Amino acid sequence: MKNVLFGASALAMITSGAFADVTIGNPMAMTGPIPDLNAPIAAAVDLAAKSVNEQGGMFKSGEMLNIIRADSACDPTAAVDAVTKLINVSNVAAIVGPVCSGATIAQAESVSIPAGVVTLSVSASSPAISTMEDGTDLVFRAAASDAYQGVALAELAIEKGYMDMAVSYANDDYNAAIAAVFVDAYTAAGGTVTANEAHEPSKASYRSEVATLGSTSDNLALFAYYGSGGITVMRNALETAAFSNFIGADGMLSDEVIEQIGAENMGGVTFTTSASDPTTEAYAAWSAVAEAGGVPAADPFVPNGYDAAFMMALAIEKAGTADRGAIAAALREISSAPGEIILPGEWAKAKEILAAGGDINYEGGAGNQDFDENGDVAGLFSKSEVVDGAWVAELIK
Repeated sequence: MKNVLFGASALAMITSGAFADVTIGNPMAMTGPIPDLNAPIAAAVDLAAKSVNEQGGMFKSGEMLNIIRADSACDPTAAVDAVTKLINVSNVAAIVGPVCSGATIAQAESVSIPAGVVTLSVSASSPAISTMEDGTDLVFRAAASDAYQGVALAELAIEKGYMDMAVSYANDDYNAAIAAVFVDAYTAAGGTVTANEAHEPSKASYRSEVATLGSTSDNLALFAYYGSGGITVMRNALETAAFSNFIGADGMLSDEVIEQIGAENMGGVTFTTSASDPTTEAYAAWSAVAEAGGVPAADPFVPNGYDAAFMMALAIEKAGTADRGAIAAALREISSAPGEIILPGEWAKAKEILAAGGDINYEGGAGNQDFDENGDVAGLFSKSEVVDGAWVAELIK
């Protein structure tokens, strides 16, 4: 109720001509299959708003940047409902989020694009997002497409000597898309896919599926969310000794997997995710901001969450208005050359340069944030394996 009241009061202030705080909508997967992955990403979004508000706020009068959060639940229907309220009731200037690809696609097609509102997802990575907008330039993302991660994962499988693999993927936008990319890249590199089957999320048991797949290979490429079937598939596979080796992507990269499966059973498990280069000046700046704010700097998509919220604020500051129609062009301008480099946490510096009519180029903790014609960014990936009971990540070169 508080958020709705704020949205209504903000709208009244705008229509009356008075100064109003800037509001950004933040649909996140607070419930659903990945709440543990979501929580630190949401904290990073809040940390970006804190950076803005503690260093002068928005515009000349120092208006507050407010994040209005809603639960998109990693679900297309929930995302449409959440973003409809954010746009039509809370009157947000832009959307930072959602987390999941299916939720991002559904809300964009049904709500944000028709409303002319920019979406900047923190982590949605389905290749389908690259071409969904049809030239409207209203959908961006701060994480690399799985068109690249699927290839990196295929190369990793070959490097590990897995020359034949069964593939199981959850029947949703994210997992089906990255599985397709993986299969194409893996077979092109000389690997043999022995079976390639979809599974429905959130079943109580996958023993029959595992038995069928396990008869074809000792290696499983598993594309699923840990909280909606992924852990169960792994448990069933280990209980029946169907597979010895598992690879997969971000949807499975959670401490809950270790807790549920047991670290002693994770010796043949490798998952990939978007990653940052820890040797860059931008990452060092982000790490300092994250440490001061009590946010885990290196967790999956956490720097992306900060970058997305910080860039959206920079774009609105650059535009000089929270008018929805001015944000997309400004988002491209603040994130690419020419311009003075702005690092995570450097809001006051950016604000001063923009106020003087200068140009800025934001370099994020997640890496370079130059958007291509599809609103995509390039990215790096890491591989994570369990060592001494915890995930240990290594950048894939």
